[in-house]
Amino acid sequence: MRPGGVRRLRTPATAVPGPTVSTVTASRRDPGPSPRGEQTRELIVATALRLFRERGYEATTMRAIAAEAQVSVGNAYYYFPSKQHLVQAYYGQSQGAHAAAARPCLETESAFQARLHGVLLARVDTMQDEKGFAVDFFRFAADPQSPLSPFSKESATAREMSIGLYEEVVHGAKGLKVPAELQESLPELLWLYQMGVVLFWIHDTSPASAKTYALVERTVPLVGKLVHLTRYRLLRGVLSDLLDLLRELGPIQGSAPGRLTDRERRSARSE
Repeated sequence: MRPGGVRRLRTPATAVPGPTVSTVTASRRDPGPSPRGEQTRELIVATALRLFRERGYEATTMRAIAAEAQVSVGNAYYYFPSKQHLVQAYYGQSQGAHAAAARPCLETESAFQARLHGVLLARVDTMQDEKGFAVDFFRFAADPQSPLSPFSKESATAREMSIGLYEEVVHGAKGLKVPAELQESLPELLWLYQMGVVLFWIHDTSPASAKTYALVERTVPLVGKLVHLTRYRLLRGVLSDLLDLLRELGPIQGSAPGRLTDRERRSARSE
């Protein structure tokens, strides 16, 4: 049970496989990596994440990662040219875990609010064991110029995976009626909402992140009501102005750094 008696999502014993390290990092790829090569990549990533948690991101060097993984420094750099590439692999693994934890909700719930609620709770659930690392790492990811920022071009793959979950939330919701212009932008707006929850979670010092769970419980119904209200003509002008503002500022519809176009996103997912 979550704090306050909130029911925790049950993650199936056999999780939906997330993407492999080779698909979520900009590391140098061989045309056809061998199974042994994939094992080496996975070993380096697992070792790096362990050291990041134990020693902190800044204090962990590529040389230390190579030594702990028992591979040569040159071999480590062959697969991952920098620590930043290792973090991108972590982002991908984290998104894979989130997708697996959210799957039962997406397969059983049909109402928009219930689907959004389940996916957000799954995100908080799957982050809980990473709290210490996330707090230490946040000062690097918060830099808007850093490739480790969730808004950066380098983070595009993991970001698109996360937005894809919210596309499922929206497109699989029965009876959801929203204007066409919002239908296209809503998944990314929901991802931005999730990022706000994640930021709150990083600063949440309550036992077992109780306040973060309370935040989700209280705000999901508000978001559901706001989305429902957009069907009324009285709010169409306000909605259009809001979306135009967001497009101009960059958070949605291809303006953000590294944001894939809809065509690029569909193409990437079909590969």
